Amino acid sequence: MVLCFTFTSMNNKYHSKEEALQKAKQYCAYQERCHSEVKEKLYSLGMNKNEVDELLSELISDNYLNEERFAIQFAGGKFRIKQWGRVKIKYGLKQKQVSEYCIKKALKAIDENDYTKTAEKLLNRS
Repeated sequence: MVLCFTFTSMNNKYHSKEEALQKAKQYCAYQERCHSEVKEKLYSLGMNKNEVDELLSELISDNYLNEERFAIQFAGGKFRIKQWGRVKIKYGLKQKQVSEYCIKKALKAIDENDYTKTAEKLLNRS
């Protein structure tokens, strides 16, 4: 007896460019995204490199995608909620392939007084 398996994935289904754009807009509207996350999403929708570049450009021009805004939101959230320090935030943004310029902007957006208070609180907890 011969067994044959076929693997299909919903993610590998090809979408038209218009459908992919709508899905990407919804994806970006739900929460801030970095460029690499959106690229990955578009590739999973069956888009090729040229289509991905074109759709990314459209998302940026329509202000659905803004790497600086993402970096500031990411840094602020990780600092406030998880109490990450600047080094860990910088590492997290680098892993998401965010530009150095946006990383510096995001780290500057963290209030120095809040950062100091959080550091002192964490030191006293030990």
